[in-house]
Amino acid sequence: QVQLVESGGGLVQPGGSLRLSCAASGSIFRNTAMGWYRQAPGKQREFVAGIISGGTTNYADSVKGRFTISRDNAKNTVYLQMNNLKPEDTAVYRCNTVPVSSKWAQGTQVIVSS
Repeated sequence: QVQLVESGGGLVQPGGSLRLSCAASGSIFRNTAMGWYRQAPGKQREFVAGIISGGTTNYADSVKGRFTISRDNAKNTVYLQMNNLKPEDTAVYRCNTVPVSSKWAQGTQVIVSS
């Protein structure tokens, strides 16, 4: 099992940027695919971005070109750089394995508002 703690969220204006961090623990992290997910009020959780141990990434169409997922295996950390944020990006962001574990961390809130 991988234990996760997200941080870096906040309130930003449209067009702004945030960098989220996901600090992970567990012996399987280095060879475990990781992903970012988000859940907006009144909506189901959705996949945002994923990265395998070797660095290959994939993104939801809604964030492609604006968000970048990366990982530092030495630090057991996954990042999500979010640029050109839009109000529709407002959500609680959580990280998890890919495929997901049933255990979700607290998440970090991102609010994009003018």
